[in-house]
Amino acid sequence: MALPWKRLIRFIPRSSSPRPLIGQPVDINQDVGIASRNGDEIKVEVFDGSSVLDAGKPTGKIELVERLLSPLASNEVGSIRCIGLNYQQHAEEAKIDIPKVPVLFMKPATALGDPFPAPTIIPKFTIQHQTADWESELAVVIGKTAKDVSEADALDYVLGYTGSNDVSSRKSQFEQSQWCFSKGFDGSCPIGPAIVSTELVPDVKKLHMRGLKNGQVKQSTSLDDLIFSVPKLVSFLSQGTTLPPGTIILTGTPSGVGGLGDPKDNLVDGDEFSVEVLPWVGTLVSRFEYEK
Repeated sequence: MALPWKRLIRFIPRSSSPRPLIGQPVDINQDVGIASRNGDEIKVEVFDGSSVLDAGKPTGKIELVERLLSPLASNEVGSIRCIGLNYQQHAEEAKIDIPKVPVLFMKPATALGDPFPAPTIIPKFTIQHQTADWESELAVVIGKTAKDVSEADALDYVLGYTGSNDVSSRKSQFEQSQWCFSKGFDGSCPIGPAIVSTELVPDVKKLHMRGLKNGQVKQSTSLDDLIFSVPKLVSFLSQGTTLPPGTIILTGTPSGVGGLGDPKDNLVDGDEFSVEVLPWVGTLVSRFEYEK
């Protein structure tokens, strides 16, 4: 059954109600992440559901956005599945052999973060070593319970796509063989600004993604550089494991991360980092602050 939406956001409206709403931007071409960052007006047709997982139907009511939220709430995502080394150029940059099977690590639901204007907090254990880093990623959102699905059927279980930033603490990452600690701190997985349906994006290889630090391009790739495709990832992760609706899969980052640069680069207090996924998804803007 076709969804009644193509592009949804979750937001706090400018009206008196502080309750989060779900809706579809009136202007299908508006980059709501950039509009939010610039303080531009974002008109949204409100849906009667309370979650993108069950958005309901359009009400015909138009609201203005006061504040963008992550498309999913933290209580909806469970554990966040993350794939490492899934771009050819990133594996080459890291001087690591191309993996033969997807490399999996996980972030807890507490890692989920909102887009700008909500701050993304760099924790104290990362501040002292100045090794906070960015990773621009496409995120897949599972829409119905998936277990032991085939690659051929995998996209039937995908609700849609959004942008994400796998914020990382490189010193901790390089000290450990497992990455959950260095990438799982609170707010280390901002997502957004919109979730777009598979109808709007039938082939993610046609998307282009960039990562920009304070307006300077650090990462730029077409998604045809993925080592393991979205159907492969969904099928692989579902083998013997139930992926409930709301499961987020981060599909990996391309080359251009700060910790592998020459010279190395990192995120500090006051920096902005933008993950741009075009067309349709838009730009996830994050403002970084040191933990007090």
